[in-house]
Amino acid sequence: MTITAQDSTRTTLREGAFGHATGLVCRECGATQELGPHYACQECFGPLEIAYDFPAITREQIEAGPANIWRYKALLPVPDDIETSPNLEPGYTRLLEAKNLAAELGLTKLWVKDDSTNPTNSFKDRVVACALSAARELGSRVFACPSTGNLANAVAAAGARAGIKTVVFIPSNLETPKKVNSAVYTENLVAVDGNYDDVNKLASEIAGEEDGWAFVNVNVRPFYAEGSKTLGYEIAEQLGWRLPDQIVIPVASGSQLTKVHKAFRELVKLGLVEDKPVKIYGAQATGCSPVSEAFRQGWDAIKPVRPDTIAKSLAIGNPADGIYVLDICRETGGAVADISDDEVRDAIVLLARTEGIFTETAGGTTVGVLKKLVETGVLDPSLETVVINTGHGLKTLDAVTSLVGPAATIAPTYEAFVASGIA
Repeated sequence: MTITAQDSTRTTLREGAFGHATGLVCRECGATQELGPHYACQECFGPLEIAYDFPAITREQIEAGPANIWRYKALLPVPDDIETSPNLEPGYTRLLEAKNLAAELGLTKLWVKDDSTNPTNSFKDRVVACALSAARELGSRVFACPSTGNLANAVAAAGARAGIKTVVFIPSNLETPKKVNSAVYTENLVAVDGNYDDVNKLASEIAGEEDGWAFVNVNVRPFYAEGSKTLGYEIAEQLGWRLPDQIVIPVASGSQLTKVHKAFRELVKLGLVEDKPVKIYGAQATGCSPVSEAFRQGWDAIKPVRPDTIAKSLAIGNPADGIYVLDICRETGGAVADISDDEVRDAIVLLARTEGIFTETAGGTTVGVLKKLVETGVLDPSLETVVINTGHGLKTLDAVTSLVGPAATIAPTYEAFVASGIA
């Protein structure tokens, strides 16, 4: 295969550029095509994903790897020497037993997979690391993305680390901290008047016209999406090489949920964990809940919506993987649910005050949906449950500014302190 390299010459992919990946396969018709910057099937225009010929691998081999996502490199579309390439080395974040939150919600066993401790404080560092590897192997000269914020942060930082030009596109009404967190890493932050779907459409047009541009969630999307599998791998490994009974995952494009499910199935197939039923639940904010609405109505298709929610990192009105989220949640006995913005805010505070974890609005959505699922009897509180926190609350401070603040403002005297009633 040949590709357009940075110097506009034609060059051949090096051996093992994409590890044990064997090709791209259509998720709709099953047609295959060669590895490269492709994201739509040539036969039916369906979405493509990576196919593999995995080697035999043991738990011990994985555990001997680095404390980041590259411990799973044999299961990802990356070269065996990936650790030698400058990258942010994301992943292997903490899995915390949330006893206080479990008691508050009436759950027997609850874990929080806290991805806010990644290099740019969100799970997007995982997917971007895989996309960056593909961009490098394909000889791309520009590393780019359309984003609701977290992805822009991750792409800008990863590109800076790798020494490649980055251009990131965001909706102009994005939260200020997310704008700053991108602009500090790149001078090429482009604010677009419109919502994420407008930004994504523009990115797709640019990707079709400009040579050498790697848009992480457009023309190298199949490679990018595989990074989310590492969340599933880590959860299983951190639970002692076993799967949870049920898991609640935020839904924006829906890719994270589908890839965590894929990771669980791959671990079973490789004999690394025992097979068992895992109920998978999706979480959305009511102001952008097309997948939840489809689940509730029993539809097999997603009706696009125009987002109107404080959970901007989940504000994708036409989610690419929405129908696959529906299939997985239905097949596993799970569900997709949504909550209001006020419930998102309350859940952010709840997680912070029970477990000391400050989550952004996406995590508030997930915790809030978990609470709703328990209260409505949809989720079994007696089963071991994992909830994913995808980002840090410092990125969405405005969401809770009106809810929190000083309990009292007092004079600098002991008498004033006593009078405050805090003691």
